[in-house]
Amino acid sequence: MNLSEVIDSLVKERSLDREKIIQIVCDGIRSAYDKRFPDYKFIVEYGRSGNLDVFAEKQAVESVVDDVEEISLRKARLINSKVVLGDAVNVPFDGKIGRIEILAARQTIALCIRELEQSAVYEEFKDRQGTIISGSVHKKERAGYSIIIGEYSGLLPQSSVIPEEKIRIGSPIRVLLKDVLPLSQGGYQLILDRVSPDFVKNLIHLEIPEVFEGIVEIKNIVRIPGYKTKVVVTSHNKEIDPVGTCVGIGGARIKPILKELGSEKVDLIPWSENLELLVKLSLKPAEIDRVEVIDERKAIVWLARDQRSFAIGKMGQNIALASRLTGVDVQLQEVVLPEDHIVLEDIITEQRDPVGDDEDE
Repeated sequence: MNLSEVIDSLVKERSLDREKIIQIVCDGIRSAYDKRFPDYKFIVEYGRSGNLDVFAEKQAVESVVDDVEEISLRKARLINSKVVLGDAVNVPFDGKIGRIEILAARQTIALCIRELEQSAVYEEFKDRQGTIISGSVHKKERAGYSIIIGEYSGLLPQSSVIPEEKIRIGSPIRVLLKDVLPLSQGGYQLILDRVSPDFVKNLIHLEIPEVFEGIVEIKNIVRIPGYKTKVVVTSHNKEIDPVGTCVGIGGARIKPILKELGSEKVDLIPWSENLELLVKLSLKPAEIDRVEVIDERKAIVWLARDQRSFAIGKMGQNIALASRLTGVDVQLQEVVLPEDHIVLEDIITEQRDPVGDDEDE
């Protein structure tokens, strides 16, 4: 039974351990012989020529009483000249197994190889959870997208796809390895993600050296996928501007991140221990007049009427992100500017005296 080509292909195509595959095959064939010849003690070895050699283990004795378990010392020394009385001898076995035993062995071997393959998935990815990995889009499934990652595949659920994102079959893609889950039928499933704040956080770590090196730290990050991510950054070096470092010259550093996120925006906010200032900065792009923190859970923000829509954002999402980022309930209060009074008085005057000075002339 020449198995070298089969084993070589499993090692190459599935990145499996050669010695473990050989052991699985030998164990599977031995179990088949055990079922057909239950009285014998079998040993199955993988030979250098790629064949499986089947032996029955017997004890060397002076006079054979049970030829299933014993072999005469004279015959034993024909196999191994160094054998002495009482030694265990591997005697080549020429009995044949039937079709039923062969099919059972094949099923056992296939199951064990599958378990080995799935175990390899876990060993490969268990320490990479929470990091970004690269792959290519294989196909669209009911539950989401199948992503090929090296020799393995993972699932990008539909709920983990950025809203309005167009994913093309065959295109490269970066994903966050969210989890390595055991399956009910055995093995593991790679669960991937593109909508969590950790996905953007890891993108920033990959694209910005100062963040990767720990010089610039991400203090907090909140996200509404497809709309906006707000990131609070601080620098451990007084000479380095954390926001400017992340943006880069002409936006060179932030552009790859924005390209990965599609239409989603990213607000970079410098960290401040002053909660009033942090709330003010968190509401960008709105221009804020002043902030009053009532307590640790509430803040009143004064701003001009024309800035209100910027602070609130689309469907209230900007102010919601600001609240999550700072941990306080943000309430807006319009500021009445002096020029508003002037405009109002002019309108009233025009209504009372529409002709003005021209009437005197």
